[in-house]
Amino acid sequence: MAELWAEWGGVAYAIAALWAFFEGETFVLAAAAVGAAAGGIDPWLLMVVVWGGSFAGDQTWFFIGRRFGPSALARFPRWQCNADKAMRLLHRHGTLFVLSFRFLYGIRNVAAAACGLAGMSYRRFAILNFIGAGVWAGSFVAAGWFLGSWLGVDRLFQLICGAVFLALGVLVTRGLLRRRAARRALPA
Repeated sequence: MAELWAEWGGVAYAIAALWAFFEGETFVLAAAAVGAAAGGIDPWLLMVVVWGGSFAGDQTWFFIGRRFGPSALARFPRWQCNADKAMRLLHRHGTLFVLSFRFLYGIRNVAAAACGLAGMSYRRFAILNFIGAGVWAGSFVAAGWFLGSWLGVDRLFQLICGAVFLALGVLVTRGLLRRRAARRALPA
């Protein structure tokens, strides 16, 4: 990642913003940690670009929820469960939910769409989303920066490699378990 920033410069920040547009916790943590350990990444600029990317992404999902919500849920019924969860949390916690949904794994994008689907005003969502995106960007850049400073380059590389192998192991195991369950469910 340090090489990405060294070679690409400003384009790397645009990639970070684009990544945050969709989801970006892991990328932001890694970029900040590498920046602290190896240099070459401005944490303030990183925070600003991922703040903007996260804000823009959630505004887009809000618009999609407002404009296409019911028809999208009809077309993609798998989204219904997460949309229902997000709607329940929105109705129960309102403002707090909008400020914090990007910290809830698995419902970030559907949460912004659910706010649009629920009829929340554009202005209210935009203000709360701007604040929430700033808190998210600041906290993940700060956490990554602390981690990179604390671990140093070598241990950070080992941690990232270990996390990648762990994630691959979980994905492979999950796939094997699903295949086994699907075979058992087939009639003999």
